[in-house]
Amino acid sequence: MKTIVLKSVGFLASLALIVTSSNVNSTCFFVMHQPMLPVGFEKLKIKG
Repeated sequence: MKTIVLKSVGFLASLALIVTSSNVNSTCFFVMHQPMLPVGFEKLKIKG
């Protein structure tokens, strides 16, 4: 039971990192709604 919980928590953490890093490098289609990102994720932004 403990290993299942640890694997699922690890999966959720990696999924959150992937979603946040893709969100940093994109903009919202709607002008009035650009969600605020957590502090510290500016370093994930692709410079180009």
